[in-house]
Amino acid sequence: MKLATGVGYWAAGPPPDALETLQLAEQLGFHSFWTAEAYGSDALTPLAWWGSHTERIGLGTGIIQISARTPAAVGMAAITMDHLSGGRFILGLGVSGPQVVEGWYGQPYPAR
Repeated sequence: MKLATGVGYWAAGPPPDALETLQLAEQLGFHSFWTAEAYGSDALTPLAWWGSHTERIGLGTGIIQISARTPAAVGMAAITMDHLSGGRFILGLGVSGPQVVEGWYGQPYPAR
């Protein structure tokens, strides 16, 4: 069994105890720490910041929305995160939903 923890997305600002939670999870031997995104924060930036304060724990996005970025931008961000974290990055991708994709990003969300 692998244990993980993380923080979701936020609108008003990051959780005040996120870094401490991540560092404690690493000390306790957790496998990974995960971030998310939707209408407010993105998943990559806080993960890069908080991850720079750790050495071993995996750093995952759960999820980054493929509608928010081009495939090339996703690839560039993922490889950058993986390099900066020493190979600890775990990329989670998702499609979100029509409310976010159409309402926030202004992109069509066809029913297929």
